[in-house]
Amino acid sequence: MMNTSSRKYDVLVIGAGHAGCEAARACARLGLRTGLITMNIDLIAQMSCNPAIGGIAKGHLVREIDALGGVMGELTDEVGIQFRLLNTSRGPAVWSPRAQCDKKQYRVRMKERMEQEPNLRILQAEVASLLVENGEMRGVGLADGRTVTAASVVVTTGTFLNGLAHVGETKYQCGRNGEAPSNLLGHALRGLGLEWTRLKTGTPPRLDGRSIDWSVFEKQHGDVEPTPFSFMTDRIEREQVCCYVAYTNQATHAVVRDSMSRSPLYSGQIEGIGPRYCPSIEDKIVKFPDKSRHQLFLEPEGLDTYEIYVNGLSTSMPVDVQERVLASIPGLEQAEMIRPGYAIEYDAIDPRQLTHGLQVRRIRGLFLAGQINGTSGYEEAGCQGLMAGLNAACHAGQRDPFELARTDGYTGILIDDLISKGADEPYRMFTSRAEYRLHLRIDNADARLTPLGERMGLVSPDRSARFQVKEEQKTRLRQGLLSRRMDATLRRPEVRLSVDLATEVLGAAPVRGVIDTVETEIKYAGYLDQQDRHVQRLRDSERRPLPDNLVFASIPGLSREVAERLARVRPSTLGQAGRIPGVTPAAVAILDIYLSSHAE
Repeated sequence: MMNTSSRKYDVLVIGAGHAGCEAARACARLGLRTGLITMNIDLIAQMSCNPAIGGIAKGHLVREIDALGGVMGELTDEVGIQFRLLNTSRGPAVWSPRAQCDKKQYRVRMKERMEQEPNLRILQAEVASLLVENGEMRGVGLADGRTVTAASVVVTTGTFLNGLAHVGETKYQCGRNGEAPSNLLGHALRGLGLEWTRLKTGTPPRLDGRSIDWSVFEKQHGDVEPTPFSFMTDRIEREQVCCYVAYTNQATHAVVRDSMSRSPLYSGQIEGIGPRYCPSIEDKIVKFPDKSRHQLFLEPEGLDTYEIYVNGLSTSMPVDVQERVLASIPGLEQAEMIRPGYAIEYDAIDPRQLTHGLQVRRIRGLFLAGQINGTSGYEEAGCQGLMAGLNAACHAGQRDPFELARTDGYTGILIDDLISKGADEPYRMFTSRAEYRLHLRIDNADARLTPLGERMGLVSPDRSARFQVKEEQKTRLRQGLLSRRMDATLRRPEVRLSVDLATEVLGAAPVRGVIDTVETEIKYAGYLDQQDRHVQRLRDSERRPLPDNLVFASIPGLSREVAERLARVRPSTLGQAGRIPGVTPAAVAILDIYLSSHAE
């Protein structure tokens, strides 16, 4: 007999990956009864690709998650096995932390975090249907017959929606390699009448480290003084592992070229669009035929495993081709492949159907986060999950939405890009996407976002107290340096603010981050002042709201094409309208005049 029992929550989160964990934890910490539904409770926060967090611009996202009270940064500091601060040869605007993590420990620690939340319950089940009534979410139906009701539902399904994996000519349905896909939910979501696309991502083979000749490869060590991700971490003192650098060669390329007819990527077997900035080895060799070699990184997947991730060798070639590719690389001639690389296709929506709060426009209470919105990467998923969770909590509690602007952080840029421009390929964050990079640094993410997290109620008392100490020290150090006329000296590029001088001025040891922030703000004062003026102008344009019922086709002077683009995205502000592809500055000026002439 079918089980028709029902459970009631304030918020339901579907999927327990990086987006789902941030969303569920945020809702639970805000006091809402939260249900986290996953098809396998033992694979919460599984790192299905490289077990690394951060990187160029991605590290900025993790710092922002942390500043708002999220969990990714703290967890990375706990289980990181190699830390590197990237881009240090350039200015502080683009410095970004990266950490190789212990894959197993990341998953284990995240599960512990979720289970420790008093208001959070984890359910192992498959969602089969969505309960929608008069355009409002009411809950979900499970495959086992149960009904679970909630005022808000957050969908964070990663690559599981109608997932299809490819290894050479072989293809099979899965969410991640070896795990069941989420087909029932995929069909239910498609039944809502949203616009969908198919995207593709891939992974490289994993090797047994005992079968590798490590003496051949260049060592890549972590930083002597590791840079933590979390503002709550004082220092990281444990020993770090070594990674190694390898290269493909002409023999490698010949193996791939000779087998190209068996590549599902080029035979037409794969229909989904893959990530431009993380190409497979097949793509690299086809699109860059002049390159004699491509760089690879051999990275450990954890401290208690021999499994090695071959970063840079993503492929969906047949297994025998993958074996020949590996054997062509000096040092990997005898390498044993633990898992072959594969590509996976999955469903993703057109994110232009979402609000800035990641709510589906046509269905109140339904929020989407992560790869379902067309993004790639743990970090992009995590920041969306946090934002979707906060807004799901706002909806359930009948509070105003919580939104971040482009000037607030990379998280705001990511969401604005998605809902303004869509994602015709998996979206990856880069520092080049930010108009005001010097304003959005890793060292000041707390100053930008922690007060907002405090306002939402997500920031813990310990974090709030630590933030206040840092802010007070920044103010005192700045004033002390100005009174001693040291600011002019510090503007010289070769002069650094020492710990001894900062301690002398403060009369106490500076907390982590104070020196970097104060030095940067003094050295780049002129540039920051200029950017602040530009930021204010952008914020002014974001304050010009566009009415929800505005009929763009009726506005004199707007071309039909521009009106159609505006009607499709339904921008909420004049600033967002100007970022929609195809909407010209002249069209924005017409909108501005129209709004002014029709102001009440």
